[in-house]
Amino acid sequence: MDGNRGKETFLELYGECSQDLYRFALYTLKNQHDAEDAVGDAVADAYEGFSKLRDLEAFRAWIFKILSVKCRRKLKEYTNRTVQLPDDLSAWPDSVEKNLQVRQAFARLDEEERMIISMHVFAGYTSREIGKILHRNDNTIRSRESRALKKMEQWLQDEEVRG
Repeated sequence: MDGNRGKETFLELYGECSQDLYRFALYTLKNQHDAEDAVGDAVADAYEGFSKLRDLEAFRAWIFKILSVKCRRKLKEYTNRTVQLPDDLSAWPDSVEKNLQVRQAFARLDEEERMIISMHVFAGYTSREIGKILHRNDNTIRSRESRALKKMEQWLQDEEVRG
């Protein structure tokens, strides 16, 4: 494909999903600047590799997978980040601690599980829409999501028992 046509095609395909990409990143990362950075990095990588994409109908799933990797790396940074704790830990709000535990449980899921949960819970996609994007049966999407949520719930319960 020639440079101009490839660029125009990329921009058209990106335009169709740009808001969903940002929404996915924002809900996953819970930080506007990190979401913008993740989407920007994903778009740059996708543009660079666009000429290798053979099936244009796979663009949406392909760019979401790239974004998922970017978000996963950022989530790992969050869990590895050193946080200054207050001197009086009783002043530490329970909701902040719970939020951190949920993020850690979410980060423990495999890439596809995180993507399915993010797309459904955070971005509002139905299992049928996610199935189309990921080229999977919508029943498979529902069962993977259910198992992933049960895993997270178990990890959170285990954490509560330890805490």
